[in-house]
Amino acid sequence: METTGADNTGTGDLPRAVKLAWGLAEPGSRGPRRGLTIEKILDTAIEVADAEGAASLSMARVAKELGFTTMSLYRYVKSKDELIELITDRVVGPAPHIEPGTPWREALALWATSEYEVLMRHPWWLQLSIGGVPPTGPNNIAWLEAGLGCLADTPLPKPLRFQIVLNTSLYVIGRARFAADFAAASATVSPEYAAALDYPVLLPRLLDPAKFPHLIGAITGGAFDTDREVDWDDADFAFALGLLLDGIEKLIIAHR
Repeated sequence: METTGADNTGTGDLPRAVKLAWGLAEPGSRGPRRGLTIEKILDTAIEVADAEGAASLSMARVAKELGFTTMSLYRYVKSKDELIELITDRVVGPAPHIEPGTPWREALALWATSEYEVLMRHPWWLQLSIGGVPPTGPNNIAWLEAGLGCLADTPLPKPLRFQIVLNTSLYVIGRARFAADFAAASATVSPEYAAALDYPVLLPRLLDPAKFPHLIGAITGGAFDTDREVDWDDADFAFALGLLLDGIEKLIIAHR
């Protein structure tokens, strides 16, 4: 039962979406018929967004997919904003299982890679506004706990561990957003136009080596050479993640 006012559990002043996510409140119990639950609504919203993108998310569209009226959904989810807040947690799913005793670097790399893979399965998530508040849903909190657990055996102070996990996640989200945006844009570009904008061919024709010696040197040195057997999105993600982990390792050494 949804609580109102102050209570002994300290849940009275929590936003309704937070209570729903944590099972501290129940949605409206006068559903139109059995089979409609808040979990079903959220899973259907995710399916719609997976198929049609974030712009398709609306109470009416989800209701249509479920075969109910829009007003029926309002008995469970009060608004589109509440719907989006709830699915932003549900879509990330459970945190990855990392075996106890896994070395911190391997563990944090697995954690970050798992987050990247989840986001790339649902790239529309990256288009949603975070609303200016940190994620509070149970899945997001479980991911945070798992990330902190990766550093539990290090000598780093606990506040610093938190900053490391937060910034690792920010790297993952930023890299995923770039990859998703690039893939979406590339899908709309004709092969002819893409060939005309091929950096290794285009830039040497435009740039004066005297003014851009470093960039020309990188191009002629093979910076844009591609190996078709390599997934460069994954390779670039792993490369930058490795640099981040190198920096964390320096911090760990400094705190021994």
